[in-house]
Amino acid sequence: MRTDYLGLEAFVAVAELGSFGKAASYLNLSQTALSHRIRKLEADLGVQLIVRTTREVSLTKEGQKLLPQVRRDLRQLADAYSGLRQRGRAKQEELSFACLPTFAYCYLSSILKTFSCECPNVSVQLEDQPVARIYELVQEGEVEFGISVVGARHWDLDIEEIYTEPYVLLVPCDHPLASRDSITRADLSGLDFVRIKTQSTNRKLIDEALGEHSSEFVWRYEVQNSAMAMRLVAEGVALTVLPSLTSGLFGAQLKALPFSDVKMQRTLGVVTRKGLPLSRPATRLLEIIRACLRDNH
Repeated sequence: MRTDYLGLEAFVAVAELGSFGKAASYLNLSQTALSHRIRKLEADLGVQLIVRTTREVSLTKEGQKLLPQVRRDLRQLADAYSGLRQRGRAKQEELSFACLPTFAYCYLSSILKTFSCECPNVSVQLEDQPVARIYELVQEGEVEFGISVVGARHWDLDIEEIYTEPYVLLVPCDHPLASRDSITRADLSGLDFVRIKTQSTNRKLIDEALGEHSSEFVWRYEVQNSAMAMRLVAEGVALTVLPSLTSGLFGAQLKALPFSDVKMQRTLGVVTRKGLPLSRPATRLLEIIRACLRDNH
C-alpha cells in the first residue's frame, strides 16, 4: 500500500489554515486540485476527515485524531529531507555514535577536538546513554557504533574489547583513608556507602565481585547515577565504589583507592552491527578513541 503524502499534506494545510482557498494558495494549487486531493485521501482511508460548508471548514472526529500524527510525521520528514539536502550541498558527512556518560565527560572534549581538526566537514551526533540503551541504539541502526561495557554477546552485534579498568573506592581528599595507597574490604567496616540503583551495570558488577561480602558494607544510600554518588562522596556524606574512569569527574576533590584483596573490573568495548562496515569518519574517530585510551592509561 502506498502512502498518499500529497493528500496528507493537503489535509494538514486545510486543517491549519482553516480554508480551502488559503490552503490552495499555500500549496500553489487550484481549489479544484486541492479538493481532488482531499477526496482521494478520504476515499483511500475510508473515512471523512473534513466537513466543508459555505461558511467554514471543520474536522471530523477522525480528522481531529489524525491531524497531530500527520503534522508530526510530515515535519520529521521535512526536517530529514532538509538536513540531507544541506549536507549534500555542503559536501558534509554525518556521524552518529553512542557512549557512556562518564566516558563522554572524561574524554570526548579532547577526542572530538582532534577529530574536528582532521574531519572538518563531518557533523557529529552523540548519544550519551546507559549500557543497555547503547546496545539498542546500535541494533536499531540509530548510531554507527557504541562505546559500552562488554556484556552478554548478541548474535547481530560485534564487540571489540578496547580497555579494562578496575573499580576503586572513592573518598574525599580529607578523609582519613585518603592517605592510603590501597585498601581492603576490612578497612571499610562500619562506614556509610552510596551505591547505584539495582538495574545498573555498575551495581551488578560490584555485587558479583563482592559476593557474600557485599552484605558487610553499610549501603545507606541508593541513587540513580554515578554523578550523584560522587557528589555525595565529595560532600562527605558517604563513600562509593565506581570504575576508575569516573574518578576524574570531581578532580582534586576525590581520592581513588584500589582494592588489594579483591579483583573488581569492567571491560569497555566497541559495539557495531555484525557484517556492516564502518564509514570513514567512524573508523577515524575510533582510531582517535583508542589512541586516547592508550595515552591516558
